[in-house]
Amino acid sequence: MDFKKITDLDIHNKILFIRVDMNVPIHDNMITDATRIMASLPTIKYAMSKGAQVIVATHLGRPLEGGCKLTDSVDLIANKLSQLLGIKVPVIKDLSTPINFGQSSLVMLENVRCNIGEKANATQLGKKYAALCDIFVHDAFATAHRAEASTDAIGYYVQEVCAGLLMSAELDALNKAFAKPKHPITAIVAGSKVSTKLSILENLSRKVDYLIVGGGILNTFLAATGVNVQKSLYEESLIPQAKKILTEMQERGAVVPLPHKVIVAHELSFNTIATKKSVDTLDTQDMILDIATEFANDLAQIIAKSATIIWNGPVGVFEFDQFANGTRIIANAVANSPAFSLAGGGDTIAAINKFGVFDKISYVSTAGGALLELLEGKSLPAIKLLEQR
Repeated sequence: MDFKKITDLDIHNKILFIRVDMNVPIHDNMITDATRIMASLPTIKYAMSKGAQVIVATHLGRPLEGGCKLTDSVDLIANKLSQLLGIKVPVIKDLSTPINFGQSSLVMLENVRCNIGEKANATQLGKKYAALCDIFVHDAFATAHRAEASTDAIGYYVQEVCAGLLMSAELDALNKAFAKPKHPITAIVAGSKVSTKLSILENLSRKVDYLIVGGGILNTFLAATGVNVQKSLYEESLIPQAKKILTEMQERGAVVPLPHKVIVAHELSFNTIATKKSVDTLDTQDMILDIATEFANDLAQIIAKSATIIWNGPVGVFEFDQFANGTRIIANAVANSPAFSLAGGGDTIAAINKFGVFDKISYVSTAGGALLELLEGKSLPAIKLLEQR
């Protein structure tokens, strides 16, 4: 990936349109988690410190285009920004005239999702955004998989396009993990269903040296080898695809490690007693809910000798302590590995936080859908725009 960063440009006396992701949760007219706002501050502060005037734009929720109800407004976000930056941040409701910054060097546009043509990536709206600024700064990787007027169309009608600090960090990390990965590469892909991650599994299986699977995905792969997984969650219809991945990886000398022993129970509850069993001795009521310690330790050795690690999904039902050991061992192995590690996905981040290893992962992506599409091997509109401009 070859793209310009905000730090590459002379932005003094320029007007910057910074597209951020401040789509924060709001309850009872209060922001309940300001993480996304905090994540966007470095780029905003950098731009202001270099003498730029800044237009901040974000979407919020899913309003109907063409109108903006009180509950759709970004007023609460602007107020939070005002508190964090110690300056008044006005909200611009009208895009039809040039912005008068007055005494402020920072303004915020009203919720871009309220504008007709935003989701359709309308050229006319993109031109309207572009007319407000000199430089478009894309700093919302979480929207990188969407081509919308404020994330894509605008970029083709401004003088310059660059990535903000948050976007730059994300793309640099993805570049290490996907564009220029060092071998051996280990991917950890887990989840309840193969079907939700089949494209990811197929894409990564062609590139990685080790493909570690967990959760319901593991159960489907076990079934593909002839194991009767009994009441465990698995997808019988996707056994052929699992067999194909196993065969293709084996043919090129890559490995999908599978366990001989697993942790099972007859039901899933906080009081359930976890039992270790061999995969060939499961009874009709058994559900596989975690991997055994011995196998988890084997995986930890693979992770320890890896140069690149991509992690998406916990390997067991880690929310229940008796089924969390496998994920705990994996989390600590990734954290202690000298490899470059990229982790992402809601459940993965929850596991990372539970086991206290967030600061030891090379890069934790909060991008959600954008990261999943990249794992699938898809081209992202934001990356295309940044590379073209």
